Amino acid sequence: MQAGLITFFAASFFLLFGCSQQVTREEPPVDPLEQWDTDISIRSVPLREFKAILPRDVIPPIDDPVYWNVEQASGTYFEHEPVMAIDINGDVRAYPLSVLMYHEIVNDVVGNVPVSVTYCPLCNAAIVFDRRLEFNDEEYLLNYGTSGMLRKSDLVMWDRQTETWWQQLTGEALVGELTGATLTMIPSVLISFNEFIRNYPDGQVLSTDTGYDREYGKNVYVGYDDPNNRPDFFDGRIDERLPAMERVINITVDGNHRVYPLTVIKKEKVINDSPFGKPIVIFHQSGTVSVMDDEMIQNSRDVGAVGVFDPHINGQRLTFQKTEQGFIDNETNTVWTIAGKAIEGELQGKQLSWIFHGNHFAFAWLAFYPNTEIYGQ
Repeated sequence: MQAGLITFFAASFFLLFGCSQQVTREEPPVDPLEQWDTDISIRSVPLREFKAILPRDVIPPIDDPVYWNVEQASGTYFEHEPVMAIDINGDVRAYPLSVLMYHEIVNDVVGNVPVSVTYCPLCNAAIVFDRRLEFNDEEYLLNYGTSGMLRKSDLVMWDRQTETWWQQLTGEALVGELTGATLTMIPSVLISFNEFIRNYPDGQVLSTDTGYDREYGKNVYVGYDDPNNRPDFFDGRIDERLPAMERVINITVDGNHRVYPLTVIKKEKVINDSPFGKPIVIFHQSGTVSVMDDEMIQNSRDVGAVGVFDPHINGQRLTFQKTEQGFIDNETNTVWTIAGKAIEGELQGKQLSWIFHGNHFAFAWLAFYPNTEIYGQ
């Protein structure tokens, strides 16, 4: 376990309760001092699969986010900083991972849609959920906190309305009143702060004015994503088809899964593909650093950014290649950005539709979806 993780997770828990624990019996996987109203008799997975690390919300979610415009944000964030960008009904926001790694959840409203923007550093899982839910003929508007528990090294969220426990990587309710429900995921893209400014000069950026005293810009997971590392807090079998900490882009079509290893995407630069009959195009561009490499994020290594899009414009399927100018389609010679915007050529001003995808560590995705196909294998 890395020293930074000990400081961030274990030390807080040891000071409060003396130890962390993993459940070995069918009992609540929480410290006896922690009070839950969760109905644990309703569950879809064994309680022993949960690992209690911290009391709930010791990693505090952000419920009242404050935003800067890009000019204000430029005084704090550096150009290669990784940000999670979302665009809902023309309302464009960026959530720097350097802030998310200390909070993991932002309960927000974007484009009049209530959302939870989530990030699990241990799995590198950055996912946006619609907080509205219809389940068993009931409608809910939920907001989320961090439960202090992990399952398969992934964040377990809890909703404040029913205290149901949710798996962050899958969006599934696992224990409690809403067990069996699944949240709707909203497309996002991980790009550099510089590319966010380039593509969305009028966008808003989550500020460091969170109400908490944190060393934003400093990485507490130093060296965590080293390709030779084994993930912390993960006790399962690691799928040997890929290195545990390899980043993978996952695509799901009608319940079928395929992942694209980042090492392959970086080599090919553009992948025109049709997983399970669904046309997609994947772009890779350097210039975005890892958030879990060096202690100071701005000194971390470049892992690049990935965009995944529907390659159709006006009913025509385009195919793409990477050139010194950028991403160019072979049909019209239009130049496109990593965010799927056409900036030069016949289709200038057009936007490729984002396709929902994840950008996770391989061990995490394959632990939840072991039957996944691997592109190139």
